[in-house]
Amino acid sequence: MILKGLHHVSSITADAAKNYHFYTKVLGLRLVKKSVNQDDISVYHLYYGDEIGNPGTVMTFFEIPMAGRNHEGVNSISAVSFRVPDDEALHFWKERFERLNVQHEGIRERAGRLTLAFRDGEGHRMILVSDENNRGVQGGRPWERSVVPRQYAIRGLGPAKLTVADGEKTAAVLTELLGFRKKGEYPSDGPGGSRIQVFETGEGGTGAEVHVEERKDLPRERLGRGGVHHVAFRVENEEELHEWVNILRERNIPNSGFVDRFYFRSLYFRDPNGILFELATDGPGFANDEEFEHLGESLALPPFLEPMRERIESVLKPLDTVWKEDV
Repeated sequence: MILKGLHHVSSITADAAKNYHFYTKVLGLRLVKKSVNQDDISVYHLYYGDEIGNPGTVMTFFEIPMAGRNHEGVNSISAVSFRVPDDEALHFWKERFERLNVQHEGIRERAGRLTLAFRDGEGHRMILVSDENNRGVQGGRPWERSVVPRQYAIRGLGPAKLTVADGEKTAAVLTELLGFRKKGEYPSDGPGGSRIQVFETGEGGTGAEVHVEERKDLPRERLGRGGVHHVAFRVENEEELHEWVNILRERNIPNSGFVDRFYFRSLYFRDPNGILFELATDGPGFANDEEFEHLGESLALPPFLEPMRERIESVLKPLDTVWKEDV
């Protein structure tokens, strides 16, 4: 069983309305599902992606209104990447970020590709990655109603960067358990000429990589708003997911067991550094309870929460009436 690549990344926001504005009006992603956190139904769970939220294109956010700021450090998912079509697109985005006062760095090379690092208003660490010379997992299809021109639009998730205290332990989980293969390495910004290791799975390429940085000079991260909760990898179907459950049990690795998230089926576990990994099926997908044309427009609830709709809607602040202006 070979994992197919990145499935989604989930992060924490303290303000769903401002989060909605940034990811739709600034980054041009589509809100493909507006739901609630199944473990805390009083707050939003927002899903952004390509035109239909294809696996490998989605970033999700749990809203925790009272969340403190994220304190960066080791044993964390320290950067999330988004794929853009080519090097020219990076120059478009740099100009866009300058115009919209988005905090960003200059264009620079990482792992043999041109990239552009930036942050959203809550400090999430993001990197745009050029697919100019990419080979591997195909990107998604930008939504035709995006505020960003199609030729520059985000195509999906790029490499997830992990910063850990013990790189060997995380590398062992990736290669010996999950079947990733080491592809190479590149310089880290850390002290002492440290290197970031690159691992890939499936067809490889920007949509199927994990970058692992070992740092001994940083404290442990304290997760808060602007931090990443977990990263998920693609599993073909439920049958394979059940096999992964059995594998983890046979190896005595603590895990969640099979979890039905309605839009996909999941399995959660942590590596020895505490990084939360999820394995998630490609289906059923986000169009199984809404029409394609109206994804994300209304509050979507899985069947087991539907009887509580009136109660849930009474405590949620509206999103669609807050940020209407285009940018």
